[in-house]
Amino acid sequence: MPYKFNFDFSNLPRKFFNEIIKISYEKGIYKKASNKIETLIKKFRVEEITGLDFSSMLSVVEDLIEIHALNNIYRKDFEITSKRALLLPHCSRKYMDSNCRADFDSLLPSYFCNSCSPDCLINKASKIGKERGYDVYILPGSSCIPKIINKYEGVVGVACGEELKLAKKFLKIPAQGLPLIKNGCANTKFSLEMLEKIL
Repeated sequence: MPYKFNFDFSNLPRKFFNEIIKISYEKGIYKKASNKIETLIKKFRVEEITGLDFSSMLSVVEDLIEIHALNNIYRKDFEITSKRALLLPHCSRKYMDSNCRADFDSLLPSYFCNSCSPDCLINKASKIGKERGYDVYILPGSSCIPKIINKYEGVVGVACGEELKLAKKFLKIPAQGLPLIKNGCANTKFSLEMLEKIL
């Protein structure tokens, strides 16, 4: 878990995230948007809802903005790719024990969903990815990425913001990132609605 704190944005209104995306597209100002970010944090009572201190909150929001800006920058290159992978975090599985019926390939390493729980976030995301022609991998960590992506033209990754930023540094193919809205290395969450838009 790259962040030194846990967060849960799942109770924030969707409009908050839409405003972040809007800011990120404004002429590349995502790295200089501190005043606007501070206003958004106060407007949506983010500190009150999440319980995070302002400094931690600012760190996460800045990462969200940077990731969405990078998505925008690389979107056209990503759209012309044909063979794509969807990389999902294993920590978003409903069960983190033997109740999860996913197959595990230790050579990659990666889990592969067997749809054992209809209400599992990873099950739902895997189905969406497969329906759209993606090969889907459920990763136990970011160190697995280099073993997987060399046979793909494009990749969509779901992870916490810091890991997405780190991955961007060594990816040599067009990518799109979807940050978690709840971190913590277990019972993590991401937006299926946002995933569908990115895919």
